[in-house]
Formats: sequence, structure tokens, C-alpha cells
Amino acid sequence: MAMAVANCCFSVVTSTVKFRCCLSSQRYLATSQHSIASVTCKAVVNRRGSPREHKEGVSHKKSPGKSKDRRSSLHDEDDDGISGKRNAQKSQPMAFKSSGAQRKDKKEFKFDMKEQQFEQQNLKDAAFLDAVVKVYCTHTEPDYSLPWQKQRQYTSTGSAFMIGNGKLLTNAHCVEYYTQVKVKKRGDDTKYIAKVLARGVDCDIALLSVESEEFWEGAEPLEFGHLPRLQDSVTVVGYPLGGDTISVTKGVVSRIEVTSYAHGSSDLLGIQIDAAINPGNSGGPAFNDQGECIGVAFQVYRSEEVENIGYVIPTTVVSHFLNDYERNEKYTGFPSLGVMLQKLENPALRACLKVQSNEGVLVRRVEPTSDANRVLKEGDVIVSFDDVHVGCEGTVPFRSNERIAFRYLISQKFAGDVAELGIIRAGSFMKVQAVLNPRVHLVPYHVDGGQPSYLIIAGLVFTPLSEPLIEEECEGSIGLKLLAKSRYSLARFKGEQIVILSQVLANEVNFWIRGYEQPASFEAQWNSNKKYSSPSTPCRFMQEQIFSF
Repeated sequence: MAMAVANCCFSVVTSTVKFRCCLSSQRYLATSQHSIASVTCKAVVNRRGSPREHKEGVSHKKSPGKSKDRRSSLHDEDDDGISGKRNAQKSQPMAFKSSGAQRKDKKEFKFDMKEQQFEQQNLKDAAFLDAVVKVYCTHTEPDYSLPWQKQRQYTSTGSAFMIGNGKLLTNAHCVEYYTQVKVKKRGDDTKYIAKVLARGVDCDIALLSVESEEFWEGAEPLEFGHLPRLQDSVTVVGYPLGGDTISVTKGVVSRIEVTSYAHGSSDLLGIQIDAAINPGNSGGPAFNDQGECIGVAFQVYRSEEVENIGYVIPTTVVSHFLNDYERNEKYTGFPSLGVMLQKLENPALRACLKVQSNEGVLVRRVEPTSDANRVLKEGDVIVSFDDVHVGCEGTVPFRSNERIAFRYLISQKFAGDVAELGIIRAGSFMKVQAVLNPRVHLVPYHVDGGQPSYLIIAGLVFTPLSEPLIEEECEGSIGLKLLAKSRYSLARFKGEQIVILSQVLANEVNFWIRGYEQPASFEAQWNSNKKYSSPSTPCRFMQEQIFSF
């Protein structure tokens, strides 16, 4: 049995910049004729295009030109129209050499004794480290090209920490497509089975529970602290690559702003730090000088032009996730206003819209499935949100002498909450109320339940279009019209889907179909067999050409 250790990455690439969630992944491959008796080093490899090589989030196989923000530019958050791309990442090969056993002299022994005594004297400092555990997850991804099958199992490692009441907190991408989850405490050689209670894909947080009473003996849960200030010291604890024991890195808070969450493809409040975050740190806590947890490490910023940029999910986002779970006994997600906004920094544009003051953002488009579609129109100018004034650059006041993106106010709400909007329509000021709900994606970023649905009719395999399917099939083979439709179209009603012909199974009944080579023949044949679909069917069947029913 040969073992390869892979550093996998979920990446959103903007030019040469890469977001990578930090999770260590291992894959075991069976050899048919030879076996390896001993291994003296471990090679870190990355097989480009492997659908299972994604456990720093989700891998982007054969996806050279996927644009995340083309579709997210329709969101209420993306008022500046920034676009990005997701690409498969390549890791530089590296090797860990085994130095073998070395004899220690007397001086070295005395030094080790002093270190042990020093560690015993700092029990208070070690207490919060004992709350950090290592996560072992076995994943089984679905095969989106053949939706009735699953891919080969693989394992990964991450980090988690205790929050009390028999629960642990980690990243959602650490337990994505999980088959089995185990956790191990610091200084213990026993792995305990953990149960996944909830996964928040948009905020990249997962809640675990361990039923074993032995696991919780002597355990002290971590205490959450307040949002830190700039230049505050921060300590990141976890189990990254490079060893099996706990790792501690230190740095400072570099920036606090609304940032892109690579795994969830969302924009929420994030803490930027310069402490080292590596594969395996995902789900580990970040502490302040008082030993309070200020967030969860989850991704890093990779580029040839930048260094030491890591990100931590703040306790405000964590608290929102936990409160949502307690309210609804499940996780419902962060709400959305359901509009696309544009900045109003141009004085001529403000004069055209009859906006007298230097404030407000322009409504460019309203999602048909959102409640805002009932009260907002294209051309409205939002000048306040719950009596908080919105600046012309799309920011609102945040703490003292700081401003933050307008979407931060929306992220503080829960699904079903009502927001009061102050708007200017045709020069007249008015107030309207809108109910905030999670966004409905026409092409989902993640498949609920972990297994895609499909329908086979006369050897024709139909399956809903999703981002994982686009990544697996490669954008080049999907078709430009279909990609444009999935990137820029909005769901017209809840439950609407784009359905594609993904496979043609060989049989005499469908010998006339040759996949994407004859879309016109497919359209003619489909029109002659409309008994399989009625005009009220909530989906759009698409191949090289677009068919609506």
C-alpha cells in the first residue's frame, strides 16, 4: 500500500491571487504487484484535475476560466463589480527528510528538563491549548458526470475546538462530503467518533458533537472574545502539516473588513492576520493575549506579490451561526437583500437621479425571487438601512473612525428579519420594508444532501447544472451559451433549475443522438416527445442550445 500526502486547495483566483482554505488531505492508493516496506520521506504532491483533491475547501478540476463574481455581481453585496476566477492550483513538490534517532548528551537532557518544568509552571496557558483537537475525516465525493456513482474515498485532517455543551466547532470544508469524522485530543492516542450537527457552507463553519463521556473528562471549553482591534496580537493554534503535534503561530491583526469566503462563495466579515496559516490549520481557533477565542482560521491569500496574509472568521460570524442553529434547530443561512447595487460617486449621476446629498447606492437589478422585488425598483437609490446612512461609495460607519461595506449590515440579520430601507425614487424620499431571506441561486454552488439528482429517459441522462458539475466537466466542454446563461441569469421562481443532458447511454433506442454534435436533431426529437415534460415543469432543459419548457 503506497501513501501519498496531498495539499489540496479550494481556490478563487483573481489575476494571480489565490484563496486557499487550509486542510491537510491524505489519499491511499493500492499497488497491484509491489509493496513498499519502508518510507523515509513523504512527498507533497498535487495531481491537477483530481476531483478529490480539494480538501482545503473544494477542488476546481479543469476549470481554467470560471468566474466567481460574474454571478455574485448580481448580489446585493457586490456593488463594485469586482470579478474573479477559480482555477486549479499547483503545489510545489517538497519532501520531509527523516533524520533518524539521535543520542542526546547531558546538556541537551538538562535543557529538555527545563522546558518540561517551564511547561508545567504555565498550566493556565496550556489549558486553552488542550481545548484544540485534531479532526480526521473520511470523504466520499459524488461523481457529477455519473450522478448515480460516488468517487473513491479519501481522508483529510483539520482542526477543531471545544465550545461547551458537548460540541466542537470547525470549518465546513473540513467535513464536506463526510462519511466518517473522528477527533483526537492533545496528548491522547484515542480517536473518538464525532457527529456533524450542522454545516454552514456560506460562512464555512460546522458544528460537531461527541457522545463519549471519556472524551470530555477534564475538558475546558474556550471562551469567545470581542472583535479585536488593529495591531492586536493574535495566536493561531491547530494541527498543520509538518508534524503530528499541536502547532502555535503568532502575529497581529492586519485588517478587518468584509472579505470573500473562498469555500462558501460569499462575502462576510473577516479578520486578516499575518500569523502563519498552513494546510491542517482549518478549523483551529485564534486567540488574543487574554486567551479568549477571537475567531476560526480558515483560508490564506496566495500570490507571488504578497506574503503572510491569512484570514480568520470572527466571533460575530460564529455567534450568528450558533444563534441561527439554536433558533431553528438547523442552520438556515445568512440572508440577502436580493439586489445588485452600484456606487454613486459620480456627481453627474447623482444629479441625474435627483439625489441632493453625497450618499446612497443605486439599485441596478432586483432578483425576482427576493422580497425586495415587491418594494424596490431599478433606479431606486438606497440611502439608509435601519436608519444607518449609506455612503455613496457603498459603506456605512463601523466602530470609531472606520467604515465598512454596506453588506455588513445585511449579514447581521437573520432569515425572516425585516429591514427598513430609506430610498429616493424620482427625487422623492420614502421608507419601505423588505423581508430578508437567503439567496436563491439558479446554478447552486453546492448540492444539498451531497448527491446530485438525475433522471434517465431512454438512455438520456439529465441532471441539474451546478458549479461542481461545471468544474468537473470543464467549462470548455459545457458551451458558451450555457455558461453565459448560468453566470448571468437569475431564478425566476423558487425551485427553478437548469437541467442538462449529461450522458447518452449506448442503446438502439437512442442511436440517433450523438451528444452535443446534433443539438438541432435533439430539439426536433424532444419536441416530438413532449409527453416527458409539461410546460409547467420548473426547469430548463439545455444542451448546446437553450430549450425552455
